[in-house]
Amino acid sequence: MSKRDYYEVLGVQKNASEAEIKKAYRRLAMKHHPDRNPDDEAAEANFKEAKEAYEVLADAQKRSAYDQFGHAGVDPSMGGGPGAAGAGFGDAFGDIFGDIFGGGRRSQRQSRGSDLRYNMELSLEDAVNGTEVQIRVPVMSTCETCNGSGARKGSTPKTCTTCGGHGEVRMQQGFFSVQQTCPQCRGKGKIITDPCPDCHGQGRVNKHKKLSVKIPAGVDEGDQVRLAGEGEAAPNGGAAGDLYVAVHLKKHPIFQREDTHLYCETPVSFTLLSLGGSLEIPTLDGRANLKIPAGTQTDKVFRLQGKGVRNVRSNHPGDLYCKVIVETPVNLSKEQKELLEQLDNSMREGGKRHSPKESSWTDKIKSFLDDIVS
Repeated sequence: MSKRDYYEVLGVQKNASEAEIKKAYRRLAMKHHPDRNPDDEAAEANFKEAKEAYEVLADAQKRSAYDQFGHAGVDPSMGGGPGAAGAGFGDAFGDIFGDIFGGGRRSQRQSRGSDLRYNMELSLEDAVNGTEVQIRVPVMSTCETCNGSGARKGSTPKTCTTCGGHGEVRMQQGFFSVQQTCPQCRGKGKIITDPCPDCHGQGRVNKHKKLSVKIPAGVDEGDQVRLAGEGEAAPNGGAAGDLYVAVHLKKHPIFQREDTHLYCETPVSFTLLSLGGSLEIPTLDGRANLKIPAGTQTDKVFRLQGKGVRNVRSNHPGDLYCKVIVETPVNLSKEQKELLEQLDNSMREGGKRHSPKESSWTDKIKSFLDDIVS
């Protein structure tokens, strides 16, 4: 059976750039890879065909020969066909499947230590004003005895003879070439023959680290403070990770916070709402007097500008919103009940003009019932 044109296999034009060829191959390789299509012979065949086409077109010399003489120009029997181990395929293969199937070149680089997260509960006052908190964090730290090498003091790790210090090996199985982490040194490139007695060759030990965390004024729920380099130490002397301190706000007995605004509810007697007057309410920086106009209805919300929280980034303060709620008196004496009844009778004699909401509600009921009857 004659082979398909390599450009047709990858779905690119004959003047395609190297980047376009590589991109097309990566797309096909991801789609047809045998590990993603187990027991699918058609997918395996498509993968091999794409691999063969890429090995030729990714190599400038082979591509030139293919463009001039077709498949005959890259026949293995003529010296150096697609079956030869080309660096182009290895590069693309490592890029595509390194993270998915455990291969790739990360083993040759010093890995970075893991980032850590610490959950911190703060009161609303501390979050608004800022504070400094001492914390104690369990963390993998560099072993001081071996200075992170993992080897006993006075000795040094040996180069791995299996991978030659590269941390990875290439396995060839027929048509399929796989680059894998070295099973002997597990990607480190070094073998510790005489491990450190304190860290047992790991280069790290588990410790509790005491840190001082400065919380800026205005932080909110879910904000994070980053402490660079205070995460876990990396194996083999790499850079340490970071520590992220996540802020969680405790429930406040008075205020609720939304962004830079504060909200509270204040119970008020119906006498004060009826006659008007002054009401003292709390704020985060002291007390404030709120003027209540006569005839104020329950659930009225008053705004105190600039009495909220200063934004951690812009330093612009939010507002405080106070909702007044009428409180029904309880445990009335006989005399108090009689006084309330007299007041109620007196207001009813005025044609309910003292209760605008009640009058409006009564009119709506009457209109509704009239519509049903008619």
